[in-house]
Amino acid sequence: MDATAQRRELRHRLTEQRKALTPQQRIAAAQGLRRSLEQLPEYHTDARVAGYWAVNGELALNLVIPPLLARGQQFLLPLLESGRQLRFAPWQAGDAVEPNRHGIPQPVRVERPLAPFQLDLVLVPLVAFDRRGQRLGYGGGYYDRSFAFLNEQARPTEPLLVGIAYDFQEVQAIEPARWDVPLDFVATDRELIDCHAERANESHA
Repeated sequence: MDATAQRRELRHRLTEQRKALTPQQRIAAAQGLRRSLEQLPEYHTDARVAGYWAVNGELALNLVIPPLLARGQQFLLPLLESGRQLRFAPWQAGDAVEPNRHGIPQPVRVERPLAPFQLDLVLVPLVAFDRRGQRLGYGGGYYDRSFAFLNEQARPTEPLLVGIAYDFQEVQAIEPARWDVPLDFVATDRELIDCHAERANESHA
């Protein structure tokens, strides 16, 4: 099986596994995710925190967003732009949304959306990840294209990229493509993984 077919099979298997979770499992995972993110200092202090609207069984951010807003931090959702680029718009519960071309809700009536480089912390959806911060997305390349500028900078820097996933979405290794932008951390329902530390440990092994 070639790499493309392997990625396709992995996407299908893990997406189906997510969809099969019970409501109780989803609630427990959302609680675990909040505990993991609470170990990240930036989650408590960064002014502009971007996330996503959970679809297709993704780990929901419903317990992560209210503490941000209560502390006066701004929460933002992605907007699809032309050229498969992302912009980000402030959002809170009750604000109007409309489906984008993939059917994912995004904010309506945005006057001045923010560019990726204007963010402080980004909670990134994914299908699979490894502990070195390599991420398998949905194949559209939106995040890699939008945050490609980070590959030209010493990491970690702002914005900090934190992958969000269920524990079972971890795989042994994802072979990076030339354009992939690695994650700084991964927050699961079980733990917070420092990908820079994992990469450093691997290079010294």
